[in-house]
Amino acid sequence: MKTESADILIIGAGPAGSVAAGLLRKQGRDVLVLEREQFPRFSIGESLLPQSMEYIEAAGMLQDVVEAGFQYKNGAAFVRGDKYTDFDFRDKFSPGWGTTFQVQRAHFDHVLARGAERQGATVRYRHEVLSVDTTGEQPEVTARGPDGETYRVRARFLLDASGFGRVLPRLLDLETPSNFPKRGAIFTHVQDRTPPGSFDRNKIRVTVHPEHVHVWYWTIPFSDGRCSLGVVAKMEYLEQYKGEDTERLQAIVKETPSLANLLKDAVWDTPARKLTGYAANVKSLWGPGFALLGNAGEFHCIRRAHAGETVDWEKDYAKPLKAGVDTFRTFVESWYAGGFQQVIFHPNPSPDVRRMISAILAGYAWDTNNPYVAESKRRLSVLEAVCA
Repeated sequence: MKTESADILIIGAGPAGSVAAGLLRKQGRDVLVLEREQFPRFSIGESLLPQSMEYIEAAGMLQDVVEAGFQYKNGAAFVRGDKYTDFDFRDKFSPGWGTTFQVQRAHFDHVLARGAERQGATVRYRHEVLSVDTTGEQPEVTARGPDGETYRVRARFLLDASGFGRVLPRLLDLETPSNFPKRGAIFTHVQDRTPPGSFDRNKIRVTVHPEHVHVWYWTIPFSDGRCSLGVVAKMEYLEQYKGEDTERLQAIVKETPSLANLLKDAVWDTPARKLTGYAANVKSLWGPGFALLGNAGEFHCIRRAHAGETVDWEKDYAKPLKAGVDTFRTFVESWYAGGFQQVIFHPNPSPDVRRMISAILAGYAWDTNNPYVAESKRRLSVLEAVCA
């Protein structure tokens, strides 16, 4: 079996992996990316957060994304029954990008991957990582190419950008159970045919089931008259519905009149898919010679280590990353319990508080100048009580 060397090896050529490759190429590093699939390929996660635009720009890929013609996005709309509210991400507490895009991931991911290649990264499609050894001086990966041949790559540093694939957590036994209730999603793309003026295509639309606070739908408009449509709910709720996934999704949409009416003329031309139990925890975000991709803090650590500095990965990377993740988690848990929904739909909100909430919805969960980031649990708990 042949062995080759790499400076930085990235697992996964999705947005995180391709942007990472671009950022590392800006540092002058040699980058090899191994991607299991052949691009373009279908994926969800289609409504970008404005906070991510900073990294796309820093990676030298902003022009690629802008010229691709994706749907402009400036906020999020929320609907439950006859209640409607929306947030404009340009009106937020935290500085930074307030707009972004809503994207068909097959095209978007390919745009970023080509951008990484244009900047000098090597991207290998249909190359699957089979095993990882981090016990030596440098991490070593065994991979298999599309011809069935296996080979080894010894890298100075290894980054996992595999997303749902969870390659390193799975191969290095880093996974731990999540205490989130097990939820699932059923989703598709439709030709929405919404009447003009009935739907703000510049915003993701989040609709809450009229009877069940834990059931919500996403409607993400694209620039070509189509949209991504999905429902998220506890597994026992989804399992009540029989038939093909498209039939199940259609039945659940019909339970919410506002959404059913919005999509009454839609053409369901793409078979629905499902995703189950996508929440997971890990024991550690880093280890000898590797890190799981997070909020770009890893690139600063890699640059410092390359310059000969001593890096405390737990203090400088893992703890700050977890802090932002914990902020998101606070709001997600409150959403499913119904408290954050009361905040969202409150008829007389404080403009200042709305701007702080808007910043978090836009992805700025690491801005500790925002009181709802610095003290997320206490602040949100008090706000829920006031709104109740």
